[in-house]
Amino acid sequence: MGIKIAIVAGMLIACLSGVFYWYYNDTQARIATLRENNAKLEVAVNTAESSLDLVKTEMAKVGELNNQLQKSLQKSEAYGDDLRNKLQQLDLVQDAIKDAAKLEGKMNGATANVWRDIMRDSGDSSEYALPKWLQQTREGTSSGNSSTESTDTTSSQTEASPAN
Repeated sequence: MGIKIAIVAGMLIACLSGVFYWYYNDTQARIATLRENNAKLEVAVNTAESSLDLVKTEMAKVGELNNQLQKSLQKSEAYGDDLRNKLQQLDLVQDAIKDAAKLEGKMNGATANVWRDIMRDSGDSSEYALPKWLQQTREGTSSGNSSTESTDTTSSQTEASPAN
């Protein structure tokens, strides 16, 4: 009977050792899987944090650009108001009757100025000389922008003279 108990106890110890071995291996596999998942989560968290930092930086840039755009819009609106006021003060019909060629030169000079400003504002930094059609009137005389003068047509050169 002692041998039977020893054999049963040995079998019981062998079974328990097998169960323990299986449990140990299963636990180690789970721990390895959890470590891999933890590493993946850490990478995801780091990526999310860097993305969040980038979004914050971009939002700050967008805010600054929005402020600059708002200032530019205010300047443009003020310039438009100024032009409307100047246009209301001009009597183009009377100027055209007095000296049509001079008015044509002034209008063409102002138009060239506007186009230069548009080109400059859109990123084109090259300077353009006045076109030939703008430098001479139909009679062949200079319209206030002779070839010896500067090609810059500032508002003082293109402004209409007061009616006499």
